[in-house]
Amino acid sequence: MGKISNEARQQYFERIKEYKHTAEAILQREKSLLKVIAGDQSGASYKYLTLAEDRLNMASYFLLQNALSVTLLGVKNEAFLNDARKSCYQSVIYLEEVVSSHIDLPFSEYSEFLESIDGISDENRYRLARKLGFTIQSVVDAFGRNSKWRWSFVELEGRYAAVAKNLVNFKTFLAGMDPQEEGYQARMGMLELIIYLLSQSADRYREKYELSTLRIDDFKRAISFLAALRRIYTVLGEAEKAEDVKKKMEVWKAKMDADEKNQAQQRKRKG
Repeated sequence: MGKISNEARQQYFERIKEYKHTAEAILQREKSLLKVIAGDQSGASYKYLTLAEDRLNMASYFLLQNALSVTLLGVKNEAFLNDARKSCYQSVIYLEEVVSSHIDLPFSEYSEFLESIDGISDENRYRLARKLGFTIQSVVDAFGRNSKWRWSFVELEGRYAAVAKNLVNFKTFLAGMDPQEEGYQARMGMLELIIYLLSQSADRYREKYELSTLRIDDFKRAISFLAALRRIYTVLGEAEKAEDVKKKMEVWKAKMDADEKNQAQQRKRKG
């Protein structure tokens, strides 16, 4: 890489000044809002949704600063990328405060979470879920394929899949599947997204297990995403698809149990 000119460096610092200022302003607002929540829990879920979205906006400013570094200086700025990654995590954490982090649970067991955000339209839930997914993918792409965070992103994407699913009230979902019902397109879009995310997270955790960790916990998590997917197909009355997922789960569980047994035997031999 050639030497960075003073002119390029100066241009870079001028351009990022505004983005830095905006990110800092969002952070100050976050601190203020968290103080409000700590003192008064009424409407806390709506405030957490605001915080989650603010964190995605903040991540986009960090990504912009990295993009400028690449364009003007010819280098990735790992610090900005890391800040963007952390902001995505924080956004997910705020959403988990609202709708829980459960991967596979009967819908009736987390319906109380959804009651606290009754006023949020299906369109806004879908928009927020897509925005979160787009921002996470932008961070993954900016880091590049062989990033040291490759397997860490599996967890982030999995937690994203869980909160996206938990934003939907599947107890009332069937009634909203009439094309004449307001918000139908958003509901169908959200359903398609959730099915994709759960399936992807199952495959990604299985891949993480096979290629990186060999931790049975990762394999179990992969299967739990399939269980959540099967539960949705069952609620929708998609018996054939639910059965296909069940068969896949059985194959995976048999493989997991065999691996766990082998690992135990290897530990015994070493011990």
